[in-house]
Amino acid sequence: MTLLKVENVSKRFGQLVAVDDVSMTVEPGELRAVIGPNGAGKTTFFNLISGFLTQSSGRILFDGGDISTLLPARRVWRGIARTFQITEVFPELSTRENLRIAVEVAAGYRTRIWLPRQVNAEIEARVGDLLARSGLDDKADRLVGELSHGDQRATEIMMALALRPRLLLLDEPTAGMGEQETYDITQLIRKLHKDEKLSIVLIEHDMRVVFHLADRIMVLAEGKMLAEGTPGEIAGNEVVQAAYLGKVA
Repeated sequence: MTLLKVENVSKRFGQLVAVDDVSMTVEPGELRAVIGPNGAGKTTFFNLISGFLTQSSGRILFDGGDISTLLPARRVWRGIARTFQITEVFPELSTRENLRIAVEVAAGYRTRIWLPRQVNAEIEARVGDLLARSGLDDKADRLVGELSHGDQRATEIMMALALRPRLLLLDEPTAGMGEQETYDITQLIRKLHKDEKLSIVLIEHDMRVVFHLADRIMVLAEGKMLAEGTPGEIAGNEVVQAAYLGKVA
């Protein structure tokens, strides 16, 4: 069964049409990319999928159920998690504490002040596992605000993973990074996709990342879907090259 189905979705802000009749499907285990110039409607499209905005028309199905009117928290419980363009972490807390908060939320203990010893042990084990898989073990007790941009982004991604999503939305995961940080985050995404068998949709401007990671690519321009296909098909699409890729592909 198709995991995510976006059907003819539009979003209007007065006279501005930010997303215009866009459809997309994501299959279980697929890694998709959404690309396009600034102002193409990419983040608005993500906000519609994750529930931060409500579509003006069309509908969104997840695992066969209509989630078009569900609040963001309800979509998280259904299995959709996301990261944002601006990294969303708790800079005054350690890496371990950031991950623990996410694990406790996922386990339904976010309002509990005291936890039984066995539950606490299970949470600590889950946090330790996330630290190990992200390569952040040696930074577990450092304040996240002191970490590099790449490590902060890795922490945010692992906090999203702590929610045990079936679909992970990554909004420009390598934005503002240097060569090594971009490589590290790309490897982390590839590893999570393979090991967790996660369905992932990412917005990304770095075409090297897109063409190395994505199974399929959707191109948005002025709120409309310009093209969709495999990396090879998109790289060879003259319309896409003229509108966006240029000589990058």
